[in-house]
Amino acid sequence: MKATVRTKNFYQTITLQFNKAADIMKLDEGVRKILSYPHNEIIINFPVKMDDGRIEIFKGYRVQHNNVLGPYKGGLRYHLTIDLDAVMGLAALMTWKTALTSLPFGGAKGGIQLDPSQYSKSEIERITRRFTYALGDNIGPDYDIPAPDVNTDAQMMAWIMDTYVSTKPPTERANNIHIVTGKPVKSGGLEGRDAATGLGVVFTIDEWAADNQMDLSKATYTVQGFGKVGYWAAHFMNLRRAKMTAVQDHSGTLHNPNGIDVEALYKYTKTNNGGILGFSGAKSIEQKDFFKVKADIFIPAALANQINDETAPMLDVKLIAEGANGPMSTEGEVICREKGIDVIPDILCNSGGVIASYFEWLQNKRQEQWELSDVNVKLKHKIVKAYHDVVSTAKEHSTDWRTAAYIAAIRRIENVYKERGIFP
Repeated sequence: MKATVRTKNFYQTITLQFNKAADIMKLDEGVRKILSYPHNEIIINFPVKMDDGRIEIFKGYRVQHNNVLGPYKGGLRYHLTIDLDAVMGLAALMTWKTALTSLPFGGAKGGIQLDPSQYSKSEIERITRRFTYALGDNIGPDYDIPAPDVNTDAQMMAWIMDTYVSTKPPTERANNIHIVTGKPVKSGGLEGRDAATGLGVVFTIDEWAADNQMDLSKATYTVQGFGKVGYWAAHFMNLRRAKMTAVQDHSGTLHNPNGIDVEALYKYTKTNNGGILGFSGAKSIEQKDFFKVKADIFIPAALANQINDETAPMLDVKLIAEGANGPMSTEGEVICREKGIDVIPDILCNSGGVIASYFEWLQNKRQEQWELSDVNVKLKHKIVKAYHDVVSTAKEHSTDWRTAAYIAAIRRIENVYKERGIFP
């Protein structure tokens, strides 16, 4: 499935959303100027030796948007769509996301422009380690903390941690394992971290369903993207006995009005190079027809700008729960609002991942190991609180939920700037 390119680039979309919120809340002009630009934009070209001995040059990015609330925090993604514009937009989203959920973090994002499927595991390891070394002191456990994102996982975080701590004196290495979050559990990772983003999506759906008197056991839903977020969201929706009637990923689109077996499909993807195409429990349909499938809830969990002025008119759903970052263009959002479709915005809906990352970071700093039950209780508490903050802010300003989420986040940052002042 290819990302749909629209007239405005991703960073422009994020900037428009920020400015709308800033206008409504009458944001202090000085703070507005500060938040309109990232602190640092890092581009690194670095060489890596391939398995056959040839040298390839890779372009890596790290954008650090803001750290007034705490260390920069954000994932690393490996994808051909990665460029400075995309990373700037995603870094800004992380600033709003951490502020909205009351975490002591700022916002950052990064990645490498590549298709990881075209490289061997040993090549990906060397690419990851060399990128970490090239970043050097631009990251740090109390300065800028990466995490997994699209096409990156716990194994890669373990390589980053190992590479980073190997550059430190032996006496300091144990104090640097929180350089990344999303690590394997045995290497300091958090129980439940892999499921946290999808679980957070469903926690927000639970709250919306309660507010709208919807019984999820009788609800239908569709999912775009069946990776780390899409699968886990479907898994937890399945536990609520909701029915997944359509799913789409990079390999194809499936539809079954009687419901698709989530766990059987997941098992199939593990033996089919990660793709859903060819699964016998549903019918393959055209990509564009995915958006026409009628359902109660749509969970976009793929790439940015998928809901736009071409696809939004096709939607026949009551709720869009944004598991992905920036899945809706400005034009698409206007259309969805006119159609009366509710939207749980990305900086709220998919914040479970960064909340869990904070728990892992704190666990490492305290040299503790938290139980899964404790993690999930704490996760639900934080994301439900943020949900109700958004609902009340929307009522306060008579605005949509995305703008309300931005206002709630920006208000916290504005208060800190006013308390601390600007140096010198």
